[in-house]
Amino acid sequence: MSKAISNDVINESDEVLGLLSYSGKRRVPLVLQAEVAECGLACIAMISSYHGYQVNIPPLRKKSTLDGNGMNLKQLMELADQLKLSCRALQCSLEEIGDLTLPCILHWDMQHFVVLTGVTKNTIYINDPASGKRKISLTDLSSSFTGIALELTPTNSFKKCDKRVVMKINQLWQNITGLKSSLLTLFSLSLVLQFITLLSPYYMQWVIDNVLLSNDKPLLTVLATGFIILMVIKTSVSSLRSWIVLRFSSSLNLQIGANLFRHLLKLPMSYFEKRHIGDIVSRFGSLSTIREMLTKELIEAVIDGLMASVVLIMMFLYNTTLAIFVLSIVFISFLIKVGFYFPNRRLSEESITANAKEDTTFLESIRAIQTVKLFSHESNRQNIWLNRFSEVINADIRLAKIEIMESAINDLLFSIETILVIYFGSLIVMKGDLTVGMLLAFIAYKSQFIMSIMNFIDKILSFKLLGLHVERVSDIALELEEPYHVPNGGSGSILNGELQLENISFRYSDNAEKILDNINLHVRTGESIAIIGSSGCGKTTLLKIILGLLKPTSGRILLDGVDVSNLGLNEYRQFFGSVMQNDTLMSGTVAENITLFDPNFDEERLYECCRLACIFDDIKSLPMTFESLVGDMGSNFSGGQLQRIFLARALYKQPKILCLDESTSHLDQHNELIVNDNIKNIELTRIIVAHRKETIESVDRVYRLN
Repeated sequence: MSKAISNDVINESDEVLGLLSYSGKRRVPLVLQAEVAECGLACIAMISSYHGYQVNIPPLRKKSTLDGNGMNLKQLMELADQLKLSCRALQCSLEEIGDLTLPCILHWDMQHFVVLTGVTKNTIYINDPASGKRKISLTDLSSSFTGIALELTPTNSFKKCDKRVVMKINQLWQNITGLKSSLLTLFSLSLVLQFITLLSPYYMQWVIDNVLLSNDKPLLTVLATGFIILMVIKTSVSSLRSWIVLRFSSSLNLQIGANLFRHLLKLPMSYFEKRHIGDIVSRFGSLSTIREMLTKELIEAVIDGLMASVVLIMMFLYNTTLAIFVLSIVFISFLIKVGFYFPNRRLSEESITANAKEDTTFLESIRAIQTVKLFSHESNRQNIWLNRFSEVINADIRLAKIEIMESAINDLLFSIETILVIYFGSLIVMKGDLTVGMLLAFIAYKSQFIMSIMNFIDKILSFKLLGLHVERVSDIALELEEPYHVPNGGSGSILNGELQLENISFRYSDNAEKILDNINLHVRTGESIAIIGSSGCGKTTLLKIILGLLKPTSGRILLDGVDVSNLGLNEYRQFFGSVMQNDTLMSGTVAENITLFDPNFDEERLYECCRLACIFDDIKSLPMTFESLVGDMGSNFSGGQLQRIFLARALYKQPKILCLDESTSHLDQHNELIVNDNIKNIELTRIIVAHRKETIESVDRVYRLN
């Protein structure tokens, strides 16, 4: 028997039995985690949605106490209790896993949670928030399952509702200029093209029925001339439409991409700290698929739908029996496509997730190339990437197999349909109900109808699949920006740069221990202060709070007596210059990096800041001096040179307050003394996190953080 770990909630047997479902019709929805530590939230969302409380991750983030380390079993149960789900944590063996109430949560690989959705004699089925739906044999289960399971069932107060926060696709184009006029123009031109296409079958019909039978050469000349003119018009209109699509799509791509990237840059630091860089790149890349659908597929879908409707009417005017037969074949094809939709969607999810993981592994390997080489880790890293890349290839193969199967079935279906239409049509011609020309025209219209209606169906299903990409983009678009600007902020009253911290406390989540507790610090104008303490005591965290990168759990920060909440982060950060431990250079010249790509930078100020940071001579010795190109990781420079470049960058900003986090830790003693003396002679407030004696001795006051 399973051994209960927690008896916080005891269900009455009648209540539990009433919730059991043996039909197997309900599916456990797959919810993929957006952040590294969100597997617990995703599992709760899946089980809650299965029982009828439809929810995704964004609302659960607000309810949970999640930090960067993820959730434990207790936190999972607390969150489930908020959703009115009763919990029973169990310790069970592999043999007892079939006795669990499904769906339930399994503790996985000692650091992960998955949802168990099905158990057969030799196989279990899970929804993995990190990788999608998986099928695992019972023999392989022991290597991952820790023996801990969490059953969740609705209580009497559980209510079915929809609390999902989703982004509607029209939110992406709300502020796009020229959208309506461009769409209207494209729609009008497309209608002209479709009208000409509708007339095309008449050429064959009139030639066969009216020219060949009566040997009317003048009529043949008129028809040929008329339809040549139509083709010239069609080609011209088609070229014009293609040009407008190019201009419209380029404008739309630029505006949507710029809006999303602007929003991404204004997200809080916590957003980036909790996600892999490859995943962020992949989510932003989903925008290209959405743009393609909006600029091209949307118009074509509308036109194909209208075209199919008009052509169907034409087919019924020619012959009702043949039209009904063709329509029935199309309906069968539609059912086939719908049947393939769900496996197609699932495999598309797996492919997107696999690509994101491969991107992350690739980028991490390149960024850590020095460590990889120093530890002779090339082969191991290659194997890790190869495994990720193999997952991408295998996911694409599985998706391609489904598409090949669907295509083969539809090709066979419509090949048989064409043969039967010709067969039945010939019988109707023999009866005298159709002429040969009318039959050929019907076949032409039939081909147009099938092409249009199948394109329309494919695009509708593509729009459904587009939801995958919209969900991924929404992780960026729906995230709240930092309070970047505050209307009527009081930045004009900031003159001196006097900083005051009042009762500042900080923790990463409600259940986490406090990293900072009731910190009070007053830094006067022009004063220099060193924050010291043992490693891990919160010095860098305090500096990030001062810089506005982290929001304190409680307390407030005053700048010249003005509460920073009344300034806005953009205005507030203008008064600070900083050198942090994980600062980086960007691709460009040395001058561009120090001036942060200011197109009208002050050359004299640039040189002066470099002299103060003791990096001027080093830069001048480069072949291209200040125009020398650097990589995004600054691989051309030593650690000490990088720190001095970062310091020059901070000084170039002309801040009122300079924050330095171990900014001279890589410098030799001689250079450090010169740099400290140079900074000391500048009229600005300095806040320094330091361990080295020389740096600490250069300040006016020391603040010890315990």
